[in-house]
Amino acid sequence: MIDVSVISSAHDVADARLHRLVNVLVADGIRVEVICLGEATNAPTGVEFHKAPGVRGLRPRLVRDLVLPFRAQGRVIMTLAPDLIPTAFFAAKLRRRLLVTDIYEDYEQLLKDRTWAAGIKGKLAIFVARLSTKIAARADLTTVADVQVPPFQAKQRLVVRNLPDLSFLQPSGEMQSKPRAIYVGDVRSSRGLRTMLEIANKSPGWNIDIVGSIAPEDQKFVDQWVAHSPNADRVRFYGRLAPAESWKIAEGAWIGFSLLSPTPAFMAAMPSKLYEYMAIGLAVVSTPLPRCAELIRQSKSGFVSADALEISEQLNAWALDNRELAQMRQNAASYAAENFDSRAEYLAFVSAIKNLLAGTR
Repeated sequence: MIDVSVISSAHDVADARLHRLVNVLVADGIRVEVICLGEATNAPTGVEFHKAPGVRGLRPRLVRDLVLPFRAQGRVIMTLAPDLIPTAFFAAKLRRRLLVTDIYEDYEQLLKDRTWAAGIKGKLAIFVARLSTKIAARADLTTVADVQVPPFQAKQRLVVRNLPDLSFLQPSGEMQSKPRAIYVGDVRSSRGLRTMLEIANKSPGWNIDIVGSIAPEDQKFVDQWVAHSPNADRVRFYGRLAPAESWKIAEGAWIGFSLLSPTPAFMAAMPSKLYEYMAIGLAVVSTPLPRCAELIRQSKSGFVSADALEISEQLNAWALDNRELAQMRQNAASYAAENFDSRAEYLAFVSAIKNLLAGTR
């Protein structure tokens, strides 16, 4: 019998947090099925993967919200998508299953970063976000991706940060002769897309690799930039890749970009990519969000600025003399090894899941 069903009406199976959480469960011998979008080739190793029905879009997603909680075979059902929480809560009660809700963002604040979340659609989305967060607090276990993510009071609340999963990371190794920056994550304007392309225009000695799905509202801009920019040959868009494949591209890179805008959802955030860049020995170039800037200051692992011209000037200086950058890379790897206790945090998550499973026997 399946122990844990991880379900999402919105996530692709290549999602990095999904991989991090599932990997530690499978490593402990817990039998996991995953039901979500995507292809089996991008699923975590050792899981039973079922592709969720339908395509992307609001209506198919609502159908999945209704269907997936009743298809899940696990004794414990774990949700990743916020709009799935109400139906999953009902289904778990009806089917006598235990429910885990994983809250990876402050959903209500995140909506302020979405251009589509306006008017009636926006009001409905805010209602669903608030309702889902409230119901999540009543789940048998509520995991949150960081300390500032609600709900703050829950039946059982556990912070499981997106600390590096070393099972799909590998050291970046020696810097290639040609300076190269990498970005891994959600590709959209609020996460630095346009800033990175502006940096590319002003840093002729650098290549930039961008790994992740481009937000629909930014796709036209990217297409036009690629078609008309004289610097397009130095920027490569890889699209969505499974985590292990994403981080292979970091081999030989010099720096990692983490250029989040100061939106309500991001001001208190600590991007998972920042942890991961440091863990594989990349220096970090980050916008001055408070927690990001403090981590870089403490670790002496990178450069902080929100200005594309200023960042470009620094990149151009490193291209001429990379000795300071090499030290930052060493600092990043050393600090990560000494301070990012991924094992302890993920083992606490596994222990909480095993306690739930013990109660279902």
